[in-house]
Amino acid sequence: CEIYGVSRSGYYKWLKREKNRNELLNEQIIDWIKALYIAQNGILGYRQMTIAINRTHQTQFNKKRIRRLMRALNLRSVCRKKRCSYTPSTPEVTAENILNREFHADKANEKWLTDVTEFKWYDGPNVHKIYLSAILDLYDRRIVAYKIGTSNNNKLVFDTFDEAIEKNPNAHPLVHSDRGFQYTSKHFRAKLDAAKMVQSMSRVGRCIDNGPMEGFWEIIKRERYYGKRFTSRTALVGMIESYMEYYNNR
Repeated sequence: CEIYGVSRSGYYKWLKREKNRNELLNEQIIDWIKALYIAQNGILGYRQMTIAINRTHQTQFNKKRIRRLMRALNLRSVCRKKRCSYTPSTPEVTAENILNREFHADKANEKWLTDVTEFKWYDGPNVHKIYLSAILDLYDRRIVAYKIGTSNNNKLVFDTFDEAIEKNPNAHPLVHSDRGFQYTSKHFRAKLDAAKMVQSMSRVGRCIDNGPMEGFWEIIKRERYYGKRFTSRTALVGMIESYMEYYNNR
């Protein structure tokens, strides 16, 4: 008390003081703010937080009050990065839809489908992505090869293809994909030509042309991903790897 210049009577008055109604209400609001902030992955600013609290708890709090409490908690909305404007690039290589939705194959390594999909994991309010590239054989719907990466780029797709060739050196299948930039590159066509494979592509805006591949993405996400929240890259990658082993072998 001497150091801070507080009187003895003032100290004991503070010690025995009970919180008033307004302070108790603020503590309740803080609990609501924390719960909503976590539930919505940190995307709520004070305006949307005010709306969410008033709707959820049938209240009429002022946004200034919510802003003041969020500042005290050091909680801010996670702003999305501004999308950079760009001019769509012209595909270097295109191919006809040779597969033509003929999803039956009479033997292994006759028809391969390939694509890339996205998964997310969370570090508090921060969202991280990983990408899964895979090749599927239409004969038995096995996954011929797959790769996991942090970027959806040419290397991810090329490494997947190289692994498939390494595991099946005598395979010369029809290879079907969508019109993603990796598959329309000259380098990917060169890899196909070197392996004596024929390229086929889905038509623009026709996802069903690559239906079984899209179906596999739905299977793995429905069985192991949807409804769960992965909080580390290790856990998410482990899930994918264990499911691939389960899907192919068990």
